[in-house]
Amino acid sequence: MIDIPQIVRTNVQHLAALRLHVPWDEMATVMRPGLAEVRDAVAAQNLRATGPWLTHHFRRPTDTFDFEICVPVPHAITLAGRVAASQLPATSAARTVYYGAY
Repeated sequence: MIDIPQIVRTNVQHLAALRLHVPWDEMATVMRPGLAEVRDAVAAQNLRATGPWLTHHFRRPTDTFDFEICVPVPHAITLAGRVAASQLPATSAARTVYYGAY
């Protein structure tokens, strides 16, 4: 199920992010451990997520995905292994929520 998309104005969003560049067939196997790695890095800095996790894609997928697995945080994090500070700029965006299995 998917909510009806809405146009919203967003604020700058600080992220803890793990950037990956993986082939299509590895996508399902990197998500769970990648998200755990990001969440562990956030917890190690005594921070809490300020919203649900997300993925930030840098281009349309071809034979590979170039993206970040992200957790929103209240301010920039300190580099922790492969997890780095990132952010989404303030912008107008279409937003919806998907409910269901990956």
